Amino acid sequence: MRPIGRRTVLKLVAGSVAGGAAWLMLPKALAASRSGTANVAGGPGATAGDAVLAIAFDRRLHTRLVVRGKPLTPWQPSESLLLADGAVDDFVITGHRERPIADARHGNGHQAIVTGRSGQLEKEVALTFFDDLPGFAVLQTRYRNLGSTAVQVAGWRNAAHELAEAPGGFWSFSGTTHTDRRDWVQPMAAGFDQRNTLAMDSSDYGGGTPVANIWRRDIGLAVGHVEPVVRPLDLPVRKTAGGAHIAVESVQASTLAPGQTLVTERTFLAVHTGDHFAPLLQYRQYMQAEGLEAPRAPESAFAPVWCAWGYGRDFTVKQVLDTLPKARELGFGWVVMDDGWQTNEGDWRIDKRKFPRGEADMRDFTAKIRAEGMHPRLWIAPLAADPGSDVLHDHPDMLLLDKDGGFQKITWWNALTQCPAYQPTVDFYVALVKKVIGDWGFEGIKFDGQHLNAVAPCYNPAHKHAHPSDSVEGLATFWQAIHRAAHEANPRAVVELCPCGTAFDFHNLPATDQYPASDPTSSWQVRSKGKSMKALMGSLSSYAGDHVELSDRGDDFASTVGIGAIPSTKFTWPKDTEHPSEPLPPGGLVLTAEKEALWRKWVALYKQHMLPKGEYLGTLYDIGFDRPEAHAIAKDGAMYYAFYADQFKGKVPLRGLGAGRYKVRDLFNDVDLGEVDASEANLPVAFRHFVLLQATPLGTPA
Repeated sequence: MRPIGRRTVLKLVAGSVAGGAAWLMLPKALAASRSGTANVAGGPGATAGDAVLAIAFDRRLHTRLVVRGKPLTPWQPSESLLLADGAVDDFVITGHRERPIADARHGNGHQAIVTGRSGQLEKEVALTFFDDLPGFAVLQTRYRNLGSTAVQVAGWRNAAHELAEAPGGFWSFSGTTHTDRRDWVQPMAAGFDQRNTLAMDSSDYGGGTPVANIWRRDIGLAVGHVEPVVRPLDLPVRKTAGGAHIAVESVQASTLAPGQTLVTERTFLAVHTGDHFAPLLQYRQYMQAEGLEAPRAPESAFAPVWCAWGYGRDFTVKQVLDTLPKARELGFGWVVMDDGWQTNEGDWRIDKRKFPRGEADMRDFTAKIRAEGMHPRLWIAPLAADPGSDVLHDHPDMLLLDKDGGFQKITWWNALTQCPAYQPTVDFYVALVKKVIGDWGFEGIKFDGQHLNAVAPCYNPAHKHAHPSDSVEGLATFWQAIHRAAHEANPRAVVELCPCGTAFDFHNLPATDQYPASDPTSSWQVRSKGKSMKALMGSLSSYAGDHVELSDRGDDFASTVGIGAIPSTKFTWPKDTEHPSEPLPPGGLVLTAEKEALWRKWVALYKQHMLPKGEYLGTLYDIGFDRPEAHAIAKDGAMYYAFYADQFKGKVPLRGLGAGRYKVRDLFNDVDLGEVDASEANLPVAFRHFVLLQATPLGTPA
């Protein structure tokens, strides 16, 4: 089902709030008739919820959260209109209506609308609960100016709640991008404060998955928006003196004229136990019904990846071809030709110093890769135009411009951003993809660059955008056109999207066959990003650990294989390049005899068990609080466990086992560790860095 496209970042509606016209831009669930029993002014307030989560309103329209009948938070002004000189927090409750709903996309549920008044402002909060999403509330607020003077609005705030401090403190997940490439999953120490904007964090870093989460050992809160297109909202999270605070905010200023209504985006609030995996699952379930979901990955997307980036931009074709037999021998299935095959970013012409016969040599190159039984993949950084490129000279109209006519710079290549919502730009890259896949013979493309995750609003007058945000929303549509072109040229093509160091933008997911750890700065990022993406992409998705050389110690395949990710490497052989594009790590990237034995062992283990094709059970362990860190996968009747710590000696709990007894094997060391009973599955282990276990029911061959 295709996503519903809906215009406007900030919705201002003229006319009566009670009129049907004001509700037309809401989802069907929120546009339901508002007939039903009402609790009006003078009553005790209102409550709406399901068996897991209830949201209670007092007479000021402050709320408190109640979980399974027990209060979780104090009374707080959770929905506010932000003005230049402060926030309008207090509204006198005037009404409450509730009725069952049946939504074509999300199923049965019920909705409550609570109304209040503060001076010339009327406020309505619509809360929708669906039977298939317990503990997940869709929340939208409307403010109507009933007065005779305009109100200067600075923004709005929804789902603002503070959880009280508890032993062990808090952990957080942020789906938004930060230029410093910080961890998505972090403990909340004293002073922790992240604005978490979904807008641009800098010229080429922005966007993300619109979810933020805070959790204690016993419970957590997640918030975000559920719009089917990108929205530049903020998801601020901060540590407070008494606990941790979370919210959804818009900082877009506007004037609310008399009679006008401001309608916020559809936001959500979810309560959960465990870490961020559970609310991300619910978010994915909701968005899947909206028409946004990952495509089923082609079979080749699970093959281990060797990338020629170890040789840098100044690689030679001979270096790459000479490495193929070794990569194939070790079990790698993909060969990625990275940056350096092209004359520049923008023109995407073949560098004839490396391929003298141009396209004929490129076809010969891919044929030689296939002759080794491997799949060729090509690196491209679209939407980037280098100074001096012909495309920049001949088609400056493609550029994305800010409101002052300035360029958007891409820092890594010192290039300029092109607008993804301008049809000539789309056509240019669609034609390039069809040539790469359909003519040159590549079976996949690696789209690379932090600028590919999100773009700024475009004010280029040549584009005739209906609104500058066309570029922001149009990036996902650009990716869909690219993905469609690749699969029209080859139905089994693999489209890899690697938005370097950013937090993956969920709205680009339908056009992504494989997502890598995207330049991880640590093994923790490989694992924590992996857990997050498995919640968002679902089972049988292709998440790659990115070059193992970027992991701790440069050889931590355990952090990839143990979580069900695809191994990737950029080793060189038989020696390192003399012209690296980046400083080489200690010992270089060359495949020594010791490395070769380790690489071979891990790839064999990966191919023997193929954990990406199992079911990642992300709710069994809390990545923040459980020690040692643990991940679990169910596959072919067995349970697989990966535990991680610098050093550990003690018992580890094997959760998720069905009734009965199991034999447990240390897969990496190829050692039987004995038997456990599911009723008391605590296994004594001792390990350094990791242990990878397989538990099989007694009587089942390993």
